[in-house]
Amino acid sequence: MNNNQDVVSSYQDAPTRAVSAGGVDFAYRELGPKTGVPVVFLTHLAAVLDNWDPRVVDGIAAHHRVITFDNRGVGATTGTTPKSIQGMAADAVTFIRALGLTNVDLLGFSMGGMIAQVIAQTEPDLVRKLVIAGTGPAGGEGIKNVTRISNLDTVRALLTLQDPKQFLFFTRTSNGKRAGKEFLARLKERKNDRDKTIALRAYVAQLKAIHRWGLEKPSDLSVIRQPVLVANGDHDRMVPTKNSHDLARRLPDSELVIYPDAGHGGIFQFHAQFVAKALEFLAR
Repeated sequence: MNNNQDVVSSYQDAPTRAVSAGGVDFAYRELGPKTGVPVVFLTHLAAVLDNWDPRVVDGIAAHHRVITFDNRGVGATTGTTPKSIQGMAADAVTFIRALGLTNVDLLGFSMGGMIAQVIAQTEPDLVRKLVIAGTGPAGGEGIKNVTRISNLDTVRALLTLQDPKQFLFFTRTSNGKRAGKEFLARLKERKNDRDKTIALRAYVAQLKAIHRWGLEKPSDLSVIRQPVLVANGDHDRMVPTKNSHDLARRLPDSELVIYPDAGHGGIFQFHAQFVAKALEFLAR
């Protein structure tokens, strides 16, 4: 990779690249400055590269090298999607090491926040800080219901000709509805070189992994010594907000931010406040 290239500052201009490791070609994008500890983004159920809110990516990339990627079997990345969060975490580590990185910050949203917890537990020396949002611990309350809620809201969306994320990520208040429409519009800003949508097989594997995570015995989160910023909306239907409180209570070095009149996608609804908070947290 040519490091003399101009720094990419906008996610919609970040080229999609590939790196091969462990028999998998991982699709990824990177932007922001070339120096410092990179922030690796770990994405949510059914998401591909184009599902990251460009305001959040660009906001963090104004000060940090940001790397987004498709995990195994998702979007443009080859291979078969694991049916466990632990398997996804192992693949994410394979990808991170393939880029030659030895120390990263992790920003995990929803399923990505579950993956981030496992990476911090299994590869503690790799991780400097964690930002986890809309997520919960293994065995967390209501996580095993994600499949049912996702299916229900997908049907609701089909019947009303809307995107399921309008229901899954945002509240049904006027603020929530407006924030959802604005978020979905931002996801369409990139016009060229868009990612492949997730295959149904991969989506089903991810649902199984989240369901298993919800049924697991609670793990000892006191082993995660890194500073952790935990964020969510106050009305998360997918991963109930009490899981965020539970995480913050059980992680030894944590800070909790809860956004009002916001759902699972609280960090996207309050993207300006979230970016400012995350930057302050990462700079400490």
